[in-house]
Amino acid sequence: MTLASMTGFARQSGAAAPFRWTWEIKTVNSKGLDLRLRLPPGFDALDLPARAAISKALTRGACQINLSVVRESVASAPRINRELLSHLLELAATLPRGDNVGPATLDGLLAVRGVVETGEDEDESAVAAAQPAILKSLDKALADLVAMRAAEGAALHKIFSTRLDAIQRLTAAADACPARKPDAVRERLRAALAQLSDLGRFDEARLHQEAILLAAKADIREELDRLYSHVAAARKLLADGGAIGRRLDFLAQEFGRETNTLCAKSNDSALTAIGLDLKVEVEQLREQAQNIE
Repeated sequence: MTLASMTGFARQSGAAAPFRWTWEIKTVNSKGLDLRLRLPPGFDALDLPARAAISKALTRGACQINLSVVRESVASAPRINRELLSHLLELAATLPRGDNVGPATLDGLLAVRGVVETGEDEDESAVAAAQPAILKSLDKALADLVAMRAAEGAALHKIFSTRLDAIQRLTAAADACPARKPDAVRERLRAALAQLSDLGRFDEARLHQEAILLAAKADIREELDRLYSHVAAARKLLADGGAIGRRLDFLAQEFGRETNTLCAKSNDSALTAIGLDLKVEVEQLREQAQNIE
């Protein structure tokens, strides 16, 4: 499976008499799948199937979907249901009228529901007939969107691989740094003491013990092992592909913790420089992880 970015755009148009329509989809980064669907009046029946199609195609991202529809034909003129009107007139003629009840009037009868027919019923049937074609256009727009997000995901895959290579290389450099060795710590301690006032001769045995204690306190073996492990885990995620954005983001945070600890334990300028370079690479990795679905 390939990686997918959460950023994308797609537009798809279609037509089925008497309608012309356009779907427009925009997606950006988000912690989850946030759908905002806008449908024109009269097309509410599309809401549930459209949301189902979007949820099937996308896993994460703030998704804004808009459907615009234009009716090509002119709305039909109102018509009189003469059969119903005739039946109402016959019924009114058989009803007794009191002193306060006048005869049925034409405007009163025309106000009865169903006597005057508009094009609303025809519009409802036309919308129902066009619904499969409209949803098919949505599927095409989603396919275009997924393809665009996958193309950007492929570019991000290369960026991740480059960052992981750099992190692994810097971790190996920190691992091999001579400043980590007890002998190097002892020499730095000896030099620091030599800069103090004349203290006479030093106890070599005690100096050696202090150097070992300082080296143990500043040992970064655990942090290095975890960095190696995180690099391997991240490479496996990239190889598996799919919706791995959350796990990559978590790994990026773990990279940051280990790198910060390494810098805090550093007892040499060369090791500190390596740690700072690691922090730069890890931060860039973390920023890119937030773009992955």
